[in-house]
Amino acid sequence: MGRRRYPLQPLTKLFLAALGVTAIVWVLRGLSLLAFLPGLVIWLLILLCFGLGIVSSLQRIR
Repeated sequence: MGRRRYPLQPLTKLFLAALGVTAIVWVLRGLSLLAFLPGLVIWLLILLCFGLGIVSSLQRIR
C-alpha cells in the first residue's frame, strides 16, 4: 500500500525551522554555552513559534 505524500507548505517549513532553532538555542543556553543570551531572545523565539504555528494551522484549514 502506498502512502500519499503531501508537500509541506512554506509557512509550515518556516514554523518547523523556527521551532528547531528555538529548541537548539534553549538547550545551548541551558548548558551555559549561550549564557550571554538574554532571556528576552528565548521569549521572542517562543512567541515567534506560537505565531507561526497558528498561522500555519489556519493556512491548512483554508
